[in-house]
Amino acid sequence: MVLCCEVAVEMGMNVLIGLLRAVNVGGTGKLPMEDLKAICREIGFSDPQTYIASGNLVFGTALDPRAAKAALEVGLEAYAGKPVGVLVRTPEEMQAVLNANPFPDGPGNRVLVTFLDDAPPSDTLERVTHQKEEKVALGKREIYVHYGDGMGQSKLKIPAARYGTARNMNTIARLVDMAAARGESN
Repeated sequence: MVLCCEVAVEMGMNVLIGLLRAVNVGGTGKLPMEDLKAICREIGFSDPQTYIASGNLVFGTALDPRAAKAALEVGLEAYAGKPVGVLVRTPEEMQAVLNANPFPDGPGNRVLVTFLDDAPPSDTLERVTHQKEEKVALGKREIYVHYGDGMGQSKLKIPAARYGTARNMNTIARLVDMAAARGESN
C-alpha cells in the first residue's frame, strides 16, 4: 500500500471522500460495495475503499472534487439506470466538519450531519418542523442535528436536507481516518 500511495503522490493524486445518497438504506438504491469499487476503478479512481454498505467511499484521483463528483454520478447512473446523488469532500473539509461540531458532547451515533452541495438556505432553521428535543445547527455546507433521545422516534423534518445525505459523527471520523491512512492528501 505504501508504494501505491507514494506513486499517487508523485502523480499528483488527491484523496477524496464520496458520500452517495440513498444507497442501501431502507431497501432502496441497492448497490453492492464491490460494484461501487469496480465503477470507481473504471472511472480511473485509484484504490477505492468503502466503509459500511451505505455509500461511503475514499479514493484517489487527479480530478478536483467537482469533476470527481460529476464522473462518479455519470458512472453510477450508467450502472443504476437512474441518477444517484453524490457529494464529494476533501479530507480537510471532512475534518473541518468534525471540528465545527456544535454538539461535541453528544454521542457520535446521535449527532448527524447532512451534507449539501451548497450552503443551507438562510431560512433553514425557520422551516424545521416536528422538532422536539432535537437540536439543529447550520454549518458551511452542512446541517447538524443532535438527536438527544435517538432517531428512532423522531419526526423531525428539515426541508433543506432533502437533497443532501446524512452521516453520523462516528462515520465521518472513520472516513477522515481512512483518508489520512492513505497518505495521498494534497
